[in-house]
Amino acid sequence: MKVTEEKINVAGPAGNIEVIMERPDAPRGIALIAHPHPIGGGANTNKVAYTLARTFVSLGYAAFRPNFRGVGGTEGVHDEGIGETDDLLAVLHEATLRCGEIPVALAGFSFGAYCQTRVGKRLEEAGHPAQRLVLVGTAAGFVEGTRQYDTEAVPHDTIVIHGSNDETVPLANVLAWAQPNDLPVVVVPGADHFFHRRLHLIRDIVTRAWRH
Repeated sequence: MKVTEEKINVAGPAGNIEVIMERPDAPRGIALIAHPHPIGGGANTNKVAYTLARTFVSLGYAAFRPNFRGVGGTEGVHDEGIGETDDLLAVLHEATLRCGEIPVALAGFSFGAYCQTRVGKRLEEAGHPAQRLVLVGTAAGFVEGTRQYDTEAVPHDTIVIHGSNDETVPLANVLAWAQPNDLPVVVVPGADHFFHRRLHLIRDIVTRAWRH
């Protein structure tokens, strides 16, 4: 499968948004990928974000990985997930113009996963729900060094992946968020927040879920 990778620029509410686009010739869907918190050095080159993008490309999706505000060539300043949600929707609009009205998958890591729960809610309210969400190391509850995250409820078929040894977002936080929503959580034994030496398991979990 031939895949074109390039950096594109998208006009967003706060200025330019820098995006890595990986696009097969005839994509079956769009995967919008959100990276972790900029305060911790999060960017669209993050290994988990990269793994999510490459996984979706292998499934025939066009992957769009924007940098959040203040990161790389993206203009604006960090906005605690509010402006970032608007930016993700702007990138999704551009992706739709480029690829057409095809299914949309939302995927995110850490702060990016939190933002994608907000994007998913906005799409649902607009009557254009995402095909599915994939949330890894989701920021939920109180996260040391950042703040309290009031993470939105998500559909029951959302794929939630978390490390048992996550030192940034304790597993208990995610379980407390998931329980009222009757939402299963896939726990990766021994995995820390960044899934060191466990990235292949993210790929395998998502791939299996998409093919069944």
